Amino acid sequence: MAKWMIYGANGYSARLAVQAAKERGFQPVLAGRNREKVETIAQQTGLEARVFSLDNTADIITNLRDIKAVIHCAGPFSATAAPMMEACLQNGTHYADITGEIPVFEHGKTLHERARENNVVLCPGVGFDVIPTDCIAACLKEALPDATELNLAFNAGGTLSPGTAKTSVEILAGGIKVRRNGELVTVPRTWNIRDIDYGRGPRTSAVIPWGDVSTAAWTTGIKNIAVYIPAPGSRLALKATSLATPLLKLKPVQQFLKKRIEKSIPGPTAEQRSARKTLLWGEVINASGQRVEARLQTANGYDVTVAGILAAGEMLANYQGEGGYFTPSQLFGPKIIESLPGSGTIEIR
Repeated sequence: MAKWMIYGANGYSARLAVQAAKERGFQPVLAGRNREKVETIAQQTGLEARVFSLDNTADIITNLRDIKAVIHCAGPFSATAAPMMEACLQNGTHYADITGEIPVFEHGKTLHERARENNVVLCPGVGFDVIPTDCIAACLKEALPDATELNLAFNAGGTLSPGTAKTSVEILAGGIKVRRNGELVTVPRTWNIRDIDYGRGPRTSAVIPWGDVSTAAWTTGIKNIAVYIPAPGSRLALKATSLATPLLKLKPVQQFLKKRIEKSIPGPTAEQRSARKTLLWGEVINASGQRVEARLQTANGYDVTVAGILAAGEMLANYQGEGGYFTPSQLFGPKIIESLPGSGTIEIR
């Protein structure tokens, strides 16, 4: 297998992936910006370490000189994905990441032709964001090819990692996004609140700015897309939280919240992850009102992300296909989620 790299190896999900990689006999190169943390993990695992920032494209390329694929795990991806993508394009290195940030997916799409010309794969979102939902979207599109509307939802629960929590602050500050008539639009937190049965009875659910409003459009061509999760509390509580959204746009507020997160959120334990499976749901509707529904159960989102990192590293280190921008279901196939540990089958009804 050619060399592949985990960049941001000291992050929560990346550390789990490094350990899992060692257990499977993989030898990814570990990299990141924090010398002490990256080199400590490398010493503990016996893996190669490289320390470099993403401030200079030439420096990134130097460190990618013999790397066939990078799995980028250093957020916030709104700041780090573009420079890594650019270096990969110039160096001929395949790129994947574990982002869920809509602007990163949208940026990747703009690089599709360059990636094809340079025979480089760009595939953001090879974690829980967005492998399971992207696979559901692809399977639903196959089941109802003339669908004009796609709705996705998941019920995860559980504890966030520090990186996910900090990224969530930035995502929510950007507003709730859905896709309408092919365009990304911002809607209130209370937009189209509905009851969704994830498999254990109806739950009041509200929209979130999840990556599928970008990726599922690329996967399916459907022009109306929204993603939901169970709503915390009542509709009145949702209205109250939506009033606080403008405050999240203020940099001092974001900085305060991120510092609190660093001090107070360690990330879920193995026991917590094992105890919390994820339930996913989706539906497509066509112009005549015909409707098809899907359900899926997977492992905890962080465990799905770890499996996605390893799957992407293994595939891209051996990749011989064409370059371009891909969603996970396009790169791995629409049933890839069913092969990941802890996942069931996508049930279409």
